[in-house]
Amino acid sequence: MTEFRQTARPDAPPEGGPPPEWDALGWRPEAYPPPSGARLPDLSALFAVIEALRAMVPRELQDQFSALVREFLLTLRAAIDWYLERLEGARAEPQVEEIPID
Repeated sequence: MTEFRQTARPDAPPEGGPPPEWDALGWRPEAYPPPSGARLPDLSALFAVIEALRAMVPRELQDQFSALVREFLLTLRAAIDWYLERLEGARAEPQVEEIPID
């Protein structure tokens, strides 16, 4: 014999919406927008382009192309390091006071 089980409350809100009780509390979704633009860029297209270029380069130039990609990645890494330092703010150098010894 199969027993019927209810999977959702009858007064449950539709998917993605706030509970009905929140209306009485004055909750408004437009007052709390989702965070904006905090997503990381998708780099898969960049890697696909690099792989496509690598396939087109003649064998004689493979080493030079690999060196070029390496330099590009090192430059990208330096730019990321610079940006992270800028985000952390300029750390003040400790002030050193010279004390004469007699």
